[in-house]
Amino acid sequence: MVRLLLICLALLMPAPAMSQEARLMILHDHGNPVQSEMVRLRIRGEYDLTISLEDMQFPNSSAYDWIQIARDDWHKERVNGRLLQIFERQVAVFPRQPGPVTVGPLSHDLTYVTAGGGRENTTVTAPEITLNVQPFPADHPALSARDLTLTDELSARPGALKKDEVLTRRVTIEALGTLAHYLPPRPDIRQPWMISYTKPEIRETVLTEDGPVARVEWEWQMRPHTGEPAILPGIGFPWFDTDSRQIRIAPLKPIPFGFAGFGTNFGATQAPASVWLLAGVPLLSFLVTLLVLLLRRRPARRRQLRLRLRRLLPSPHVRAMKAAARRGDLPDLRKAIALHEDRSGTSTDTSRLDRQIYACDHQADFNPTVWLQSYLAANRSARWRMFWRDHPGDDSLSPPHAATRRENRHV
Repeated sequence: MVRLLLICLALLMPAPAMSQEARLMILHDHGNPVQSEMVRLRIRGEYDLTISLEDMQFPNSSAYDWIQIARDDWHKERVNGRLLQIFERQVAVFPRQPGPVTVGPLSHDLTYVTAGGGRENTTVTAPEITLNVQPFPADHPALSARDLTLTDELSARPGALKKDEVLTRRVTIEALGTLAHYLPPRPDIRQPWMISYTKPEIRETVLTEDGPVARVEWEWQMRPHTGEPAILPGIGFPWFDTDSRQIRIAPLKPIPFGFAGFGTNFGATQAPASVWLLAGVPLLSFLVTLLVLLLRRRPARRRQLRLRLRRLLPSPHVRAMKAAARRGDLPDLRKAIALHEDRSGTSTDTSRLDRQIYACDHQADFNPTVWLQSYLAANRSARWRMFWRDHPGDDSLSPPHAATRRENRHV
């Protein structure tokens, strides 16, 4: 009789609210991140409960940005010999400022099934954690990433644009392990010698299996305003490589900019053929006179005259020099100059070009096209001086006024 009474009392007594085990933790993989560096947090709950409903709100803060980078994962796992319900959430945190940054506490609201089939509510709380954030290691806006790629696309050769041609330039920056608003703002590329139109930028963050990828795209449409050749300056974007722990520079390289064949007036009409014919008559007479002199010389003198005459003929390497200058390819320009001087037997100062190629301190205002124009003018003068240079007993190669002076002396 007493035993039956005890059993009845046991059935009538309410069960404890939650005798099972429940624990929530915030785990992180980085002890000393720098400002803006991604810190991956793993929020892990271990519940000896049958959970029917749950809700978790990650706390916002002015000290960091955050984004959930994977779906919540619920699975069974054996812990210390007991089969528990495991909850995991992946969150990336980006500290906005150096110093101690506190995350949490974090609460998980649960609705679980009791042993009697009812529903009970409980809240499990994870204690706060503190991140010791280091200052960004450069005097630049903080940008940290595992990898960063800059792509510069041009719709045409920027240094050889045709009349009324518009150059489209599209620059894309993609960075793994950061958010889009950490990427640099669009640079100002406006110049007085250029007309430019800017499309609205595209700025977004895309979640991937490797983490968040921030992406920004800028696009400009540009055309020369004055037509003169110029250089659109380059820009460097510093960022912190979280793998190598070093500052790197993503370069937006300078580009030559201008019309092809600068110096031709695009609005001018073509001269009549008769004008070109009249302009070519003196040159033709000069070449015929030289040919007659060449045929009248002795063989040794003939060879000497041929070598000197070749200095006045158009060089086949000038076109290669101009093309390399328009491209901004300084090594190819120097190679074409060497071939040109070897053919003509002249030597003109190229120290400024050599310094631009080989020296560490490049001149930012160096313009290959403008420099080549001055070089060709100096080389042309040197070739004329070598052609008319007096040789003893070589009256046929002296300037006409020199021969006249000799005749007057003999009279």
